[in-house]
Formats: sequence, C-alpha cells, structure tokens
Amino acid sequence: MTTAMTLSVTNLSLHLGATAVLGSLTHPFAAGRVTAILGPNGAGKSSLLRCLAGLEQPTGTVALSGTPITAMSPRQRARTIGYLAQQAAPYWDIDVATLVALGRHPWRNSEDSSAIHAAMAACDIETLAHRPLSTLSGGERARVLFARVLAGKPRWILADEPLAALDPAHQLRVAGLLRQAARQGAGVVVVLHDLTLAARLADDVLMLRDGRIVAAGPAAATLTGPNLIRLFDIPFAVEHTGDGGLMIQPLGRLSQG
Repeated sequence: MTTAMTLSVTNLSLHLGATAVLGSLTHPFAAGRVTAILGPNGAGKSSLLRCLAGLEQPTGTVALSGTPITAMSPRQRARTIGYLAQQAAPYWDIDVATLVALGRHPWRNSEDSSAIHAAMAACDIETLAHRPLSTLSGGERARVLFARVLAGKPRWILADEPLAALDPAHQLRVAGLLRQAARQGAGVVVVLHDLTLAARLADDVLMLRDGRIVAAGPAAATLTGPNLIRLFDIPFAVEHTGDGGLMIQPLGRLSQG
C-alpha cells in the first residue's frame, strides 16, 4: 500500500428523515494509524463511517487531502477507500474467489491475480475459494468480505465491526492485518464495541454519543474511566496489563430483565 492521503470531516451533519444522526462534527483522521470509533448503540458510528465512504449525503465536508470526496469520480473513490459494512450480505450466491476478485474491479490491471491470492491467504480463506457464499458460516463470510477489501489495496480502510463475527484466533489475525495496513501507510478507521480489543488495536479513539464527539485522542489517554462514564453512563474498571495494553470491564450487576 502506498502512503495514504489525509481524511477529514468539517462541520459534518447528517439527518436521516427527521432524525439528526450526526451534529456538526469536525475531526481529522491520521494516515498510518488505526482509529477506533466507539459509542453506545445509536450514537452515529456507522453513519459516520458511511459518510467517510461517500455513501451518505451529509452537510459539511468529507475531504481526502483537502479535496472533497464529492469531487472525485466513483472509480477514484473506490480505488482510494475500501469500505466493509456491518453484517454485509452479498446479493448473489457466488463463490468465494469471485467475490474477493470484485475488490479489484476499480483497477483491472496486471496486479489483479496476485492481489486476490494475497488477500485470500492473509484472511485464511484459500480452502474456501470454490465454496458458494451460502455455505459459509458467519465468521467465514466476514473474512471473505474483508479479503475483498484487502484485494483492492485501498489507501483507506473503513470497517464496521470487522471482528464481531470472528472466533478469537481470527479476531487476532484480522486485527493484525489492520495494524499491518496502517504500518504500510494506509489509514484505518474501525467501529468497535469491544473496548479491550479497541485498546489493543487502535492508536487513536473517537468517542461518539448522540451524534457528537465526546472525546478524541490517543487510545491510552482517551480510554479513561471518566470518559467511558460520559460515553456509556456506567462505570468501568480500566486496568493496565503487563504488555502495555488495557483491560476494560463494565462495573455493576447483570440485568435480571
């Protein structure tokens, strides 16, 4: 992956019908780093990711290196931004290799075959190449869809809950691929609910609540007890682990409802 462009939002607002989903957000996302978007259900996390991908029509600006993405052609955007939706469901029951190959559609060049094979190997799906999507488990399908994004070699990876359907081993594998992409210069923005995984994966954190930014900054400095209370209205235990990470657990009794 080549050096990534900068990605930023300025005065970004989004209404879905009569509902205000995002309210006047301004934030720069750093290339070469993983940013985790955190927040409660309905905070606007997925909507923000869709705005960054050019899939919504907000007011304000989403820009790549100062150029509004609305000024870019669909092919330019597709070459630059790889988007993985939450619980994405392909429309056709095609085989795995064909779906991963769709990630090369914006390019269609001599690198296609090697990029497809590399993405499938990275996501541990080579043995699934000829399987129809309908025969896959949820976790297998999630890895296939992520491989499609990787095959396009985008400068920005936007992923909505990319680890949610995976077993622990594949969570670590995909998290490692996201970190590797950032090390190679790509910008990575992920929506996550697992706070301990977020602390382990992310360089930076953006906390959203009711469509507005509660806190933002380096993960270790932002994932604090006071910020988490502001975000979720419940206390958390935030403990430093021996490897320099954080263990984050909600406090309180389990609901009996």
